[in-house]
Amino acid sequence: MESQIISLTTGSRETVHDITPQCAEFVREQGGEGLLHVFVPHATAGVALIELGAGSDDDLLSALADLLPADDRWRHAHGSRGHGRSHVMPALIPPYATVPVLGGRLALGTWQSIAIVDLNVDNRERHVRLSFLSG
Repeated sequence: MESQIISLTTGSRETVHDITPQCAEFVREQGGEGLLHVFVPHATAGVALIELGAGSDDDLLSALADLLPADDRWRHAHGSRGHGRSHVMPALIPPYATVPVLGGRLALGTWQSIAIVDLNVDNRERHVRLSFLSG
């Protein structure tokens, strides 16, 4: 197994951050056939396979705001208002995803991208572990 950690800054607002280019470069360097496993080792972030750039990323953030409002209902209540919802979000958008790799290329669907979903405005620095498993 080959593994690499990439770092990114998600900013001071809720975001859906595209990491497809970094993932594509990593698997291209590995070459061959296998699986790319993407894991974000944070309790308040997730990995989504989603269409980006056509409004779907904003729709996802809106849906999460409806499901997990940024208000004072959360028992986990340190940090910014509604911070507890950031700890619930990975149960809905898990902190991992696995994508097939064929011929050194991600076998994503036409409109699929790999994105980090981050509602936690208190932690702007994120790390993502990319692992390539080949047979």
